[in-house]
Amino acid sequence: MRRDNGLRRGRQCVFPMHVHLVFVTKYRRGVFTKDILENLRHIFTKVCIDFEAQLIEMDGEDDHVHLLVEYPPKVAVSSLVNSLKGVSSRLIRAKNYPSLRRKLWGRVLWSPSYFASSCGGAPISIVRQYIEQQRTPH
Repeated sequence: MRRDNGLRRGRQCVFPMHVHLVFVTKYRRGVFTKDILENLRHIFTKVCIDFEAQLIEMDGEDDHVHLLVEYPPKVAVSSLVNSLKGVSSRLIRAKNYPSLRRKLWGRVLWSPSYFASSCGGAPISIVRQYIEQQRTPH
């Protein structure tokens, strides 16, 4: 995929698609440290590359993370989320961090739910106005 003027180009489409994701730890336990968050950043970056997506921004607190991901139209957000959460959970749990061992048990890192919001481009009101102003053929 090529990048021109902030737009990505595929064979048949031009797009700037972004999604804001929030993942919360199981039971909303505060288990993340700066080291774990940095490790998560590397894991999320690699997973995004596998999907031809790009992790634009990522940060978090002790019990959740926020991600801004640019992704191609052929990728379903739910598939991307499943991989991001699944791979990161498996790899972070394998590192055996003390904060995780004390506060979480079993093989689960994330709550099964997540937040996803499309973002970027013009506000909905502007897009709606643009569509309303199109000249309908007679």
